Amino acid sequence: MAENGKNCDQRRVAMNKEQHNGNFTDPSSMNEKKRRDREERQNIVLWRQPLITLQYFSLEILVILKEWTSKLWHRQSIVVSFLLLLAVLIATYYVEGAHQQYVQRIEKQFLLYAYWIGLGILSSVGLGTGLHTFLLYLGPHIASVTLAAYECNSVNFPEPPYPDQIICPDEESIEGAISLWSIISKVRIEACMWGIGTAIGELPPYFMARAARLSGAEPDDEEYQEFEEMLEHAETAQDFASRAKLAVQNLVQKVGFFGILACASIPNPLFDLAGITCGHFLVPFWTFFGATLIGKAIIKMHIQKIFVIITFSKHIVEQMVAFIGAVPGIGPSLQKPFQEYLEAQRQKLHHKSEMGTTQGENWLSWMFEKLVVVMVCYFILSIINSMAQSYAKRMQQRLNSEEKTK
Repeated sequence: MAENGKNCDQRRVAMNKEQHNGNFTDPSSMNEKKRRDREERQNIVLWRQPLITLQYFSLEILVILKEWTSKLWHRQSIVVSFLLLLAVLIATYYVEGAHQQYVQRIEKQFLLYAYWIGLGILSSVGLGTGLHTFLLYLGPHIASVTLAAYECNSVNFPEPPYPDQIICPDEESIEGAISLWSIISKVRIEACMWGIGTAIGELPPYFMARAARLSGAEPDDEEYQEFEEMLEHAETAQDFASRAKLAVQNLVQKVGFFGILACASIPNPLFDLAGITCGHFLVPFWTFFGATLIGKAIIKMHIQKIFVIITFSKHIVEQMVAFIGAVPGIGPSLQKPFQEYLEAQRQKLHHKSEMGTTQGENWLSWMFEKLVVVMVCYFILSIINSMAQSYAKRMQQRLNSEEKTK
């Protein structure tokens, strides 16, 4: 892997010396033009240029649809095979028969897996602009199961309504029968599927960097350009962020599979850089994806599960509520909504909730719902801005090509 990147600097310098009308372009002027183009693109956001941003976003969607239509048209055999398979599945789903019990079971499991895998992909795709679905969905789900397990002294929640709603089973359970391992086992499927989704979401940076390295073309991605600039100035890097990125890059490049595994096994905001590094240095796909899958779906997922379960275990929650009440002055007023919320959840678990809800529950639920709405809106806005900037870069590249051909 180190040999693959040995001549990286020489190749990059040679690529920067593009010939223009028989003369070589000064690399410094090229870098200055790239910087101006990048600043111009970064100003194309909804809160600065809303009309242009929406226009470019719509045009980028049309370009993407055109590209995908062209790709599908040239792969007609695959499209026909997929449509035939889809027709068979639809017929199997709607035709009555003894097989329907198996169809319903498969449908339930498929939707469950697809839901959590999709949330995992949303969490990691987008090079840092992903939706933080662990904080919004998986973490609260594990916390709810943990609180319910200690209250019910069981994890055998009735299905249905679980996992849509958690209620205690009717049979009596032995006090103290809940263990850390039983809760981990209860949420293992959801957590592992989410981890698989996050591993899949790390593939775009890898494929983008790999394609750019093999083709020698300039990639349409800011993160990759920052990665190449980081390699150019590796020896002069002084700030902590640059040194951290270089450490990740060196670990992945020199250690290989186990370096990728180490980066994927801990909560690491710089893992996008690991995918770009692996693609740039032509690390084999299964080496990268295998290490990423094991790290994210097994090791990291169990670390996060254990942390959430311990944090929301019965005695820790009681201590946290007591600590809130001990805050001088405002402690009791802050403690009351949490106590009311926890009591309302206990009543729900035992089928004793009333038609109305308590003020504390409404307040906490309202806060969490608004947090989810804000984060989802930010995610959507980041997608619109990113796609608009992508179309702006297409225009800049087209203008640069026209200038070179004159």
